[in-house]
Amino acid sequence: MAGSTAATRTVERVRVLTAAVLPGPRRDSTRHPLVAAAMAVPVALLLAVACGGWHAMAVQASSVAGLMGR
Repeated sequence: MAGSTAATRTVERVRVLTAAVLPGPRRDSTRHPLVAAAMAVPVALLLAVACGGWHAMAVQASSVAGLMGR
């Protein structure tokens, strides 16, 4: 890193340390969107049922329908 400023070196150090501490998926790996949806939808449904989300969604939909005059 010849000619680098202190700020540039600091940013690079933070990136390296963050990658070491929080090893997420590598940038070269990808996940198909359908696989991501298949992972997220069951959890979302479980949380909606457990936290009363269905009732809240029905109330909001009813409010929107009332505002639209239907």
